[in-house]
Order: sequence, then C-alpha cells, then structure tokens
Amino acid sequence: MAIRNKRLPVSEANGHQFVNNEAEVNVFNGEMYPAGFPFGGCRICGQHPTYEVIEEAAHVQEPCSHPDGITTTITLSVPSGKLLVSDNLRPVYNWGDDALVDYNCVLGRDRAIKAMAAIGCAFGPASDRSLGLYRTEQDRYIIATPWIDFDNDETPSIPEETCLAQICTDIWSYAIADYEHWLSMGGDPETLDSGDTIVNVTPGTYQFVHHSGERGFDLDSDETVIFAHVERVA
Repeated sequence: MAIRNKRLPVSEANGHQFVNNEAEVNVFNGEMYPAGFPFGGCRICGQHPTYEVIEEAAHVQEPCSHPDGITTTITLSVPSGKLLVSDNLRPVYNWGDDALVDYNCVLGRDRAIKAMAAIGCAFGPASDRSLGLYRTEQDRYIIATPWIDFDNDETPSIPEETCLAQICTDIWSYAIADYEHWLSMGGDPETLDSGDTIVNVTPGTYQFVHHSGERGFDLDSDETVIFAHVERVA
C-alpha cells in the first residue's frame, strides 16, 4: 500500500477545480494527487492532472478545458402544450453511458443533458432539497429550490402559488418531456405516480438554460437556487 509522504499547497490550479478548494495535493511515494483522492479529478472537466513542483508548491500543468464551468442550453419541442414533469423518465428516455465523460464532473453532466435533449427530454442534475417548476411570467419558468428561513416566518423565497409542479429529489435530478411524445415513445400512463405532474403550457419550442455547471453555482445559497431558466422561444 502506498504511504503518504507529505502534502504540498497548490499555487497554480490552471483553471481546474478540485476537492478541498484546490488547496493541496497529497504525495504518495513520489506521485501527486489532489487532496481527496481517489475522488480527485477536476470537478469541471474530470481530468486527473499532472503536476510540476515549483518552490515547494504544486502547479497543474494542463489547463482545464472549461475553466469558467459550463452553461448548458438545449431546446425542447412541446407541440402538445403538455409538459410531463418528473424526476425520472427512464427507461423511455435514457442516454448511453459509454458515450459520456464521468457524470460526476460538469463536462459529463453537460453531455448527459445534451444526449437526453437529443431524444426529447429536458433533463438536468439537482440536489436533494425541495425542487419545483415555477412560473415567473407568461411562457417563462424556472426550475428552482426556494430558500426557506426556518428561524423566522418559514415563508419560501418563491411564492407557493407560482409552483406548477413539485419534483421529487430522491435521485437528484429532474426530467421534463412533451407528454404526447413520451406516450409515442412507449410511456405508460399507468406508471405515473404522485411525483409526476402534467403541466399545461403554450405549445411551442422551449429553451432550457441549465446553470448548475457554472463555476460558482452554490447549492447551499441562502437565496433561491435556480437550476434552469425555461422560456418559450418559438
């Protein structure tokens, strides 16, 4: 078994974001790994870096391919005017894992979102906190987790009356599709349960702008956490 010899501070992360806030690397028998190894790949691109030691500090040699994170934008056709809102629309919609980068990094999740959009599902990662689809104005929505101040009046940061669908967070995701398309792909209405909601919207094409891959996205914010903006664009 490898023995940890020492730790070195990371003075140049080259755009990568690692466990332990990019602060340190562990040195094992002359090999260097981000603190938190084996979960030490870059949170953005998934790359396991190589280092150069300069003045008793580690410098990452290869730059991150997406140093600012990724804002993923997809579109979803909703000709029926009915959105099926759920946390999980598999097996009707599913991506091929073999074609993806590690889902645990932002780049992998970006590819998963795009792969699902290509087959008719607006999919996105979430957290384990309360999640919902909220109307902000005509033909505009957000997928968000409201902030609730339990120490005061417990009033959520988003008006409850604007919530069109609550989304279960057991598997930390949301999945939305045109209801008629879901049926045409083999969806069985008998499999729907209380965690699935059909929402009436204006027929058209909807754009989903996913924010959870952006650098600085804060799941633990004391404000509303917006995972995606949704609006009808055509």
